[in-house]
Amino acid sequence: MTRPVVPLDLATPGRFHVVGVGGPGMSAVAIVLAEMGHQVSGSDVRERDVLGLVRNAGVEVHIGHAREFVGGCDAVTYSTAIPADNVEIDEAKHRGIPALHRSGMLGSICAMANSIGVAGTHGKTTTTSMLMLVLAEAGLDPSFVVGGEVANVGTGARWSGSEWLVVEADESDGTHLALPLFGTILTNIDVDHLDHYGTFEAIAAGFDQYLGQIDGPKVLCLDDPACAELAVVHGAVTYGIEHTERNCELVPQFEARAVRQVSGGVEFDVAHLGALVGTVSLPLRGHHNVRNALAVVAMAHSIGIPFATTTGSLQKFGGVARRFDLRGIDAGATFVDDYAHLPAEIAAVLSAARTAGEWKRVVAVFQPNRFNRMAELWPAYRDAFVDADLVVLTEIYPSGTTPIPGVTGKLVVDAVREAHPDAQVVWLPDREELTDYLARNMVEGDVCISMGCGDVATLPSEVIERRAEARR
Repeated sequence: MTRPVVPLDLATPGRFHVVGVGGPGMSAVAIVLAEMGHQVSGSDVRERDVLGLVRNAGVEVHIGHAREFVGGCDAVTYSTAIPADNVEIDEAKHRGIPALHRSGMLGSICAMANSIGVAGTHGKTTTTSMLMLVLAEAGLDPSFVVGGEVANVGTGARWSGSEWLVVEADESDGTHLALPLFGTILTNIDVDHLDHYGTFEAIAAGFDQYLGQIDGPKVLCLDDPACAELAVVHGAVTYGIEHTERNCELVPQFEARAVRQVSGGVEFDVAHLGALVGTVSLPLRGHHNVRNALAVVAMAHSIGIPFATTTGSLQKFGGVARRFDLRGIDAGATFVDDYAHLPAEIAAVLSAARTAGEWKRVVAVFQPNRFNRMAELWPAYRDAFVDADLVVLTEIYPSGTTPIPGVTGKLVVDAVREAHPDAQVVWLPDREELTDYLARNMVEGDVCISMGCGDVATLPSEVIERRAEARR
């Protein structure tokens, strides 16, 4: 086993600068570094809500980039989203100051504790948050770095100084391969980030390498075909839902049985090695969240946490920002926001809403993300919306990517209409028209779920306000 090389020894107090400190990953790094006791500054092009949390942690935040911000630093860190010609990175190189990609800094943080990573194409943030709260319930006081705000604690990052750290291991740019980890959960392997990997086979090979670097518990989902193959290779602890069709003949070591919908969530029984051990009550909807919780049950057992402690924590789980996030109810219409942006994620969210039985009509609103992603993946969205009564699609949110001729949100519209000619699909590329349409057409008994990882996050509040204006 070859563990990743750690570039910095964070046991010694230092002075660090974080470029793009308002990004979800970079704000978490800045908070943890500051809470470790380091002197930390950061910069970003504009003010963001998360910067309040960053400042509260003791980070000096600058709006705008300037060369003088890196003076006296021991290292500068940046994310993949930061351009290579950024003046602060350029100045660091000019002065001979180490300029580390976020993966290197996060790897250095992970080296300071027994770190458990949560990896996979879908479900990382929710599963990481659940696992962190279970360790906290067990009295282990874990540090954590999560890719979203955890409702129970109001932040996505914390350094406690204990021996445990729970971290979201992001594969989008290969960060997961730079993390020296004690153990991991791998939720699933799907097609994404082809701009970095090129092929699905390369994505799977990256996760294979990732697992090979870890000598502690490896918890993998047997319901996912690619995960199941790696589970065999790496001798993993396995989990899955009973009666799921699988490409392998293995039976999960941890199995969810008798999954049932309850008000606002699900319940299921857990069997370990064939024997029932108890019931999990989870205040989240959908089979995807059953798998997330079951992964946490398996990892908690692997590190010696009693089942009762795990279930007690899961029962109180408050969720993560932008994961089936209820934004408001207006005149009987429910408005929900979700980060889902890949076909499997969208299908899981809409299935959860449909099977919940709480609403008469499910309305799906989707904002595609990144021109390069949609150029490759648009045909895969053809069946993502089958559980919606009405599908409303809008234009691509670029997320810093360059427009590609012929690549627009209309590609998703065409894919859905071709596969499902009878589906009710509306194409509204203009934001004002989109907001007005939803404000006028949502009625009592509807749930309107807006999905994507761009500025669609503010759409529910815009629609609710437009409806209020109309009444006034």
